[in-house]
Amino acid sequence: MDVANRSDFYIGLALAVSSTIFIGGSFILKKKGLLRLATKGSTRAGQGGYAYLKEWLWWAGLISMGIGEAANFAAYAFAPATLVTPLGALSVLVSAVLSSYFLSERLNIHGKIGCLLCIFGSTVMVLHAPQEEEVASLTAMAEKLKDPGFIAFAVCIVVSSLILIIFVAPRYGQKNVLVYILICSVIGSLSVSCVKGLGIGIKELFGGTAVLKDPLFWALLICLVVCISIQISYLNKALDIFNTSIVSPIYYVFFTTSVMACSAILFKEWLRMSTDEAAGTVSGFLTIIIGIFLLHAFKDINFSLDSLPLYLHHGLRGQAYIALPTDERIDESSRTKERSATFFPESSDKRSNGTFIT
Repeated sequence: MDVANRSDFYIGLALAVSSTIFIGGSFILKKKGLLRLATKGSTRAGQGGYAYLKEWLWWAGLISMGIGEAANFAAYAFAPATLVTPLGALSVLVSAVLSSYFLSERLNIHGKIGCLLCIFGSTVMVLHAPQEEEVASLTAMAEKLKDPGFIAFAVCIVVSSLILIIFVAPRYGQKNVLVYILICSVIGSLSVSCVKGLGIGIKELFGGTAVLKDPLFWALLICLVVCISIQISYLNKALDIFNTSIVSPIYYVFFTTSVMACSAILFKEWLRMSTDEAAGTVSGFLTIIIGIFLLHAFKDINFSLDSLPLYLHHGLRGQAYIALPTDERIDESSRTKERSATFFPESSDKRSNGTFIT
């Protein structure tokens, strides 16, 4: 990697990391603003549903989100998508850590381990990040887009997405969480490619090149708008139907995997990597996945090292953990609430995803 490429790499890395900080912090600012409204007797539904627009913290969160997305957009113009996309997991880490300080939301032992794994996995990926083929202009980008391998990949993405949207989603979308997430993920791989191309075009624009006269620039922009619209629509459907703790980690895995596959085909990043670098990138990605899973899957479980002796003392180690159906869980919750409070007093007011059957 020469000096110019190394400089671009570090610029992209800095933009990607700063993006996660701004995006993670935006959730805290917006939620803090909504909580302040609640203490004043106002709610989002009150005053025509726009009471939150008068809260400056909510606006601060929105601005922070905008800055983070802009930084993430710019990062793709400097660093490989295989590096930028997985680092998005750090926004979850930032949000989790800040919420424990500013929102008094306790981060349990699973969450702390998940945070450490996300940091470790991200570090490993940065150290083994691939070097993509140099694409410094829209002309070079156009040549990449004409590659038969990428054309075949794009056709498969479009055809599979249409099949999922037209035939599969109406029948199984509300029953299987993978349907909507697959649509978001595969379409998302194309949107990242569009962002990469637009980022290169904007760099050329600031360099004095008349890229606005290039049809490819506008084609990429239109494609990006269409792809993002589809992503947002189906991601919102998934979040409306399924639990966030299920949607978020699965979406991260499928979306990042799709982007890495698309980037490998379009920019041939993996061809320049040694076996050690490829193994390091994959292991770092898998480590982040485990960390994200621990952060989301066990976030409602109030378990700490201090509670472990009590847990073992009352003999729960030998009991089987059975996840009850939703209706049975509601009936059972009244009976298990007092029993769980005996062992974990702080969790007696929280709803668990399952219950111990004795």
